Amino acid sequence: MGFGTTTSAETFEPLWEIAKQWKSYFYLTDGWKVYPSFIPDGDQIVSKTYMTQVENENTRLRHYLARLHRKTLCYSKTEEILRYSVKLLLHYLKYQIVPT
Repeated sequence: MGFGTTTSAETFEPLWEIAKQWKSYFYLTDGWKVYPSFIPDGDQIVSKTYMTQVENENTRLRHYLARLHRKTLCYSKTEEILRYSVKLLLHYLKYQIVPT
């Protein structure tokens, strides 16, 4: 099972609880074996092309925000601060200004 005793399903379930509320018509995935047990038949599109685009965005966010690096000493003390940091970055990337 890897590190600890957490299963793949236990890892994905909290994220799925959020994602399923979006009521999407389909979900682009990388084909992780646990998805079919959560995502309804026909609603999953397995595509490396689209996943590459998603990973490019993740890489861009990690580039700008040290707190999103995989291994770092920089971190947010609360989830709320992390959310504000990401929102501020996305606003800046879209409008090229920092709101005051």
